[in-house]
Amino acid sequence: MLLGIMADSHDNLVKIEQAVNFFNRRKVDLVLHAGDFVAPFVVRKLKEISCPFIGVFGNNDGERKGLKEKIASIKGEIHTPPYSFVEKGKKILLLHDPAKLKGMDLSSFQLVIYGHTHRDEVKKIKETVFVNPGECGGWLTGKSTVALVDLETMQVSINSLD
Repeated sequence: MLLGIMADSHDNLVKIEQAVNFFNRRKVDLVLHAGDFVAPFVVRKLKEISCPFIGVFGNNDGERKGLKEKIASIKGEIHTPPYSFVEKGKKILLLHDPAKLKGMDLSSFQLVIYGHTHRDEVKKIKETVFVNPGECGGWLTGKSTVALVDLETMQVSINSLD
């Protein structure tokens, strides 16, 4: 199973569309967004994703009710972080701010996904893989990135949209 991971899209419709096209070309099975969509109008680009979609709110997602309604209208899900779930036998934690991980027992998770820092990062601590896909929007760093995770092998790639 192939996961597409994005975060910090910050209303950049062009980059969101590029991310959606990238995920569709790669035939991902599930797209996860680690927060900071910002406004509900971004969902009009996300509706083109050809697989299920799950996201969490970020610190800049002020219009939560609108985001929840729009994402539900495309049969997606958005949750208050941290949100945990199991996919193909792997326990996954999805949140926005990695500072919230401090003090959490993460030993039961195989995959932890976060955003907020706008910097891509992949690391493994014991049996847990941590992934920050970087910023999809590209406003802060000048580079737009997303990640792919193969849940079977736990291989991760960071992919540029530029």
